[in-house]
Amino acid sequence: MSTDLLPAPHGEGIDALIRDALAPQAEAIDQGKYPGDFMRALGLLGGFGAALPAESGGLGLGLAAQIEIIARVGRACGSTAFLAWCQSACTWYLRQTDNAAARQRYLAPIARGEILAGTGMSNCVKHLAGIERINLRARRDGEGYRVSGALPWVSNLGPDHLVIAAASVEDGGYIMFAVPPGSPALTLRPCPAFSGMEGTGTYGVHLKNAWIPPEDLLAESAAFEDYIRRIKPGFLLMQIGMGVGLIRASLETIHTTNQRLSHVNTYLDDQEGDLERDLQSLLAETVRLAGQDLDALPLDILRARARASELSLRATQSAALHAGAAGYLMSHPAQRRLREALFVAIVTPALKHLRKEIHALEQQAA
Repeated sequence: MSTDLLPAPHGEGIDALIRDALAPQAEAIDQGKYPGDFMRALGLLGGFGAALPAESGGLGLGLAAQIEIIARVGRACGSTAFLAWCQSACTWYLRQTDNAAARQRYLAPIARGEILAGTGMSNCVKHLAGIERINLRARRDGEGYRVSGALPWVSNLGPDHLVIAAASVEDGGYIMFAVPPGSPALTLRPCPAFSGMEGTGTYGVHLKNAWIPPEDLLAESAAFEDYIRRIKPGFLLMQIGMGVGLIRASLETIHTTNQRLSHVNTYLDDQEGDLERDLQSLLAETVRLAGQDLDALPLDILRARARASELSLRATQSAALHAGAAGYLMSHPAQRRLREALFVAIVTPALKHLRKEIHALEQQAA
């Protein structure tokens, strides 16, 4: 994306923070260090509120600028780009909610990084696509709800973090809600070791009869379908930023190694020029979509998100092959980015999930 999507001084400050505070610890984050200090500092610079209007405490730059910020983070560290997406997604949810009390309580603190927040919507999104059952159950209790159940992994979490999730209601429909930090009904349990993304604060979330008051509801059952339709486009488009960052970093690796090894690297698939051309096409489409009426473009958005996964896999594999034996070292960034790109293609909605939804919409159109 062009740099004018993130004009000075915003872009300069964020770039300096990434260079000085994030890039040196990317390997440690991959191995399990959660970058909480960086996340809070990025929030203070507006890193999660680029798409928010200025009157709501954001930068007023639009959704494309938010995608660009996530991409710049991802160029240095894919794990932290995922965390930036989690935080930005929670900001997006709160911007879209019709519940003024929830917006007042949480939007500005999450956008500024004062409250760090995990988005536990993977299970619900897959459930709505007919892939798995929903894990959280809610029952009406006075003006609020009681929620119980477990989610196997939710990221960007810690003891003082907020969780946003969705549950089915026993008398029909769904709700989406926030669980604030320190809730006694919330238990976080460690996950098995992953092949990467270990520093993403990922836990199993267990809720036992959690009280959800009206001010913590983002959508009640009557409004849930419309609310999901509003948040899903931004949810998907911001994920493209994770892939863009990895692709840009991979192109740098390819360019650098070709200064020594172009005589043999020329025989590899996915050369620098090919990948750069495909990246620019993806970026142009992403910027176009980010500036449109998102409700009207579900198929185009799904296709762009799938392209981000596919191109991330191609670019990171090509970078590792261009680097040769050095790219197989655990300490080499190309090896880390291979695992990060695989995550971009697995995280909800996974590439197979995206293709399932694309197929369904194409069948409807036919």
